Amino acid sequence: FRSISFRTLEYLSEITMRLAVALSALLVSSAYAWMPVAPLKNARIASRTSLNMALDYNDPVVAEEFAKVQPLSYDEVEEELLESGIRAPPTMNDMEVKFMLVEVRMRREGKLGGGPEKKQRPATFSSNFEEAMWTKPAFEEYYNELKSGDDHNSMNVAAEYVNNPKLAEERYGKDYKKLIREVKAALSAPPPVKSPTIMFSGFPANMGEMGCKMTLEAVGPISDFECAESDDFPVLTGKVTFEDIEDAKKAVEQYNGMDMGMGAALELTSA
Repeated sequence: FRSISFRTLEYLSEITMRLAVALSALLVSSAYAWMPVAPLKNARIASRTSLNMALDYNDPVVAEEFAKVQPLSYDEVEEELLESGIRAPPTMNDMEVKFMLVEVRMRREGKLGGGPEKKQRPATFSSNFEEAMWTKPAFEEYYNELKSGDDHNSMNVAAEYVNNPKLAEERYGKDYKKLIREVKAALSAPPPVKSPTIMFSGFPANMGEMGCKMTLEAVGPISDFECAESDDFPVLTGKVTFEDIEDAKKAVEQYNGMDMGMGAALELTSA
């Protein structure tokens, strides 16, 4: 009987100790769950191990910009990065993508060394909307006006119309009739011409340099011309300077957006 009682007591003692350890772990985890989020300056350790960014998270300016980005959803952050020509790697988590946007914003505004960072045009576009933001200056300006006014509903309708006009017409044609009409006008508006020099891309490579030059000379006298075949597609890209800016405007009006059967429309923009 003594032997059984001793073993029972020893077993109960071990169970009690295990319960105590488990309870302690539970209390610790609960305490951590109620702890306030670590300040931004402490986030530097975790983020720097996975990101190679030029941000000093002890800098009040960085903290101020991060406070603006923090409330944004992942989709909103990703969309703004895309507007800057940057795709967020799928391996990045929500916080890392937000840190990336902080750096992009600060570089664009000249708050980091080297001044504002020039946007890099992507080799391929992920959507019709992204393409329009790069190739339709009038639409980009119109969309940015909506953005500056925090008109998120109109922004969403405009983006959806560019990506899928038919579906957008069905969904929003009644309530956003005026907006859709303005989007159409912005998409079809010729790029503004501010100088007699025009950058072009999309003439078929089989035209050759002389054929391309003769085509543009038919619009008006040219003072300078250069072109080369694209490394990515069988098209010609280059620059032409007209003697008269009015001829440059005519060239843009006549050729910009024209389908030459090469899979992409001609692009003529003011240099």
